Amino acid sequence: MSNRSDPAARDTVVQAFDSDCIVLPIESILPVKAMEKTVKSSHKYRQIAASIREIGLVEPPVVIRDARDANLYLLLDGHLRIEALRDLGQVEVECLVSSDDEAFTYNKRISRLSPVQEQRMIAKAIERNVSKEKIARALNINVRSLSRKVQLLDGICSEAIGLLKDKFCPMAVFDVLRKMSPLRQVEAAELLINANNFSVSYASAILAGTPQAQLASVQTPKRLKGMTAEAIARMERELSRLQEAISSIQDSYGQDHLHLTVVKGYLRKLITNDRVARYLAQHQPELLIEFQKIAEMTSTLPSEAA
Repeated sequence: MSNRSDPAARDTVVQAFDSDCIVLPIESILPVKAMEKTVKSSHKYRQIAASIREIGLVEPPVVIRDARDANLYLLLDGHLRIEALRDLGQVEVECLVSSDDEAFTYNKRISRLSPVQEQRMIAKAIERNVSKEKIARALNINVRSLSRKVQLLDGICSEAIGLLKDKFCPMAVFDVLRKMSPLRQVEAAELLINANNFSVSYASAILAGTPQAQLASVQTPKRLKGMTAEAIARMERELSRLQEAISSIQDSYGQDHLHLTVVKGYLRKLITNDRVARYLAQHQPELLIEFQKIAEMTSTLPSEAA
């Protein structure tokens, strides 16, 4: 019988992996999913292979013992790494042994490096006297591309960097932000985050709506392909109104959403009570309809007109 009701059992943290890694023959590791034929031509695979070739394996694959054969292991995470090692002529690999056969965590809950985090990692490696050529080979990029990554945050204020440190923004977005003043960079970063849109086109639209006084170079007029000065001015006004609307919603959104959650729960209990629902249906049918709508609401924002 389950001992979840036992407080001592609930307080015990179960270790998800063996304490030590083990070295296994690659041939004894069985993949749990088939790889596409084109995977070896992908940028990700080439980068992994280049990294292993240059500095060795950084992140050990995760395996679990096969319940049917003590000599075999099932591969939960690291299919590309294993394939790259095999192509590089390796016959053994150090693995992390899991006690659970779920693979969801590795596929959906492991965070990869954002551009800001990658830039900091590269900068620290250079500070430790690792040559740019060696880093470039490990990342499977040329030195020129590496230098661009190193300079990614040049001209970006610390507040904007802090906002975007864990966001997956294309490098070109930082090129757009660099054209704005520090205060406008922070505002632009907040707009990107609020919209959950980190595309270059959206960042460029924010730049287009930025007043001349909020550009990094106040003296240099904005030149946007296919847009007249009047169109730019109109976009600036519209974007300003949009920012004001977003700010007004943000001020009350948290409290409104909390109220909605409480009200939804209360009304759902009411309308699922047979006696209450029957009474409302007989005497106040329009009220019952409105209660049902509120119970099904997912947002406090007014719905768009059809």
